[in-house]
Amino acid sequence: MNRRILAIALPSIVTNITVPLLGLIDITIAGHLGRTEYIGAIAVGAMMFNLIYWNFGFLRMGTAGMTAQAFGRGDHKGAAHVLLRAVSLAAAIAAAILVLQVPLQWLLLGMIDPSLEVTDLARQYFYVCVWGAPAMLIDMAIKGWFIGMQDSRTPMFMAIGINVANLVISLTAVFLFDMGFRGIPVGTVAAEYAGMAYGIAVIVRRHRHLLRHLNLRHTFATGEMRRFFGINSDIFLRSACLMAVNLFFVSVGARSGDITLAVNALIMQLFTLYSYFMDGFAFSGEALAGRYAGAHDRTNLYSCIRHIFGWGTGVAALFTMAYTLGAEFIFGLITDNDAVVAAALQYHWWCVVIPVAGMAGFVWDGVYIGLTATREMLMTILLSCLTFFALYFAMPPGMGNDRLWLAFVAYLAMRGISQTAVFRYRLLTRIKQWKM
Repeated sequence: MNRRILAIALPSIVTNITVPLLGLIDITIAGHLGRTEYIGAIAVGAMMFNLIYWNFGFLRMGTAGMTAQAFGRGDHKGAAHVLLRAVSLAAAIAAAILVLQVPLQWLLLGMIDPSLEVTDLARQYFYVCVWGAPAMLIDMAIKGWFIGMQDSRTPMFMAIGINVANLVISLTAVFLFDMGFRGIPVGTVAAEYAGMAYGIAVIVRRHRHLLRHLNLRHTFATGEMRRFFGINSDIFLRSACLMAVNLFFVSVGARSGDITLAVNALIMQLFTLYSYFMDGFAFSGEALAGRYAGAHDRTNLYSCIRHIFGWGTGVAALFTMAYTLGAEFIFGLITDNDAVVAAALQYHWWCVVIPVAGMAGFVWDGVYIGLTATREMLMTILLSCLTFFALYFAMPPGMGNDRLWLAFVAYLAMRGISQTAVFRYRLLTRIKQWKM
């Protein structure tokens, strides 16, 4: 079981760490073009697409859970149909984004509100990168399908390949073909399509036998599509809840002054680093819990959950120790601003608490997706968001930034607590009714 978990978790962790490099490469190239506005435009453009793509994470998560269950049942036809539904939905969403690109651009730039110089460059970046939407969204669906098929190595190679292609194509476009700033998004879009092409090529080469099972009438049958959209709509709403918390968190920090905003960004970077590792084990939960749910294999499902929680506890302990002993060193690596580091150290204990508070929620998210218990997952995140906002507004303003972090840690903890309770008192009853 440990080998199965690590076979999915370790490549997924590498993928998670690799993905942010796409934006880092763009910013690095922009940083060598001579204008500071180029860096700001890349940062704003990346934020615009993060806001667009964030809520479409169900293309990966929902696809992973449903595919894993089909894999566990030995249902090759079902796995093939999940892939076609997910890719079709991704293409439809991408088409809508392309059609609505002008109002989307105005809406997003209005929300972010950068300077006039950065706005003009960010608009140029957006109008090129938006044509990568079909590849980006189809990539999400393909990666989810591979994870459901117990293969996290292919998504890892896709992520690495996209970053290498982005670096080579962007440098070539910017400096060799003298395209300047516009060459950066050209490289990004070309790299996304290269990643999509690689994923499709692997499917055709390794899973050609599954494609023979495709039947459009069955793929888009009313009952199957209703279940498909039901699962994905729950995940979509969950993502909207997460975004609401994150946007509120950032906006409160921004209103508290530049130092507080920078401090919160530093601590959130440490949380993000931790999440890259925990998400790897969550992906194991998606793949393996879905596999055993599809096979109605209670014994291996319980074993899988116990072992993933064991790995999660170990990861949380390591990060807690690292953040306890090395917070000042880590902050110093991220920034050389002594004032920001000194201010961050006053709040570093929140870094210590976060891994412990958040661990169970990460693991359960993976398990719930594998079980396609998405309605239950949505209910628990709604309760967690309610806890966050209720606690924040109930505390006195005099608590300052600690008020925000206490609410955030309580929100993380409530995710794990509520999901544990729902699993024990609702999902476990459902699992015990499986016919072996």
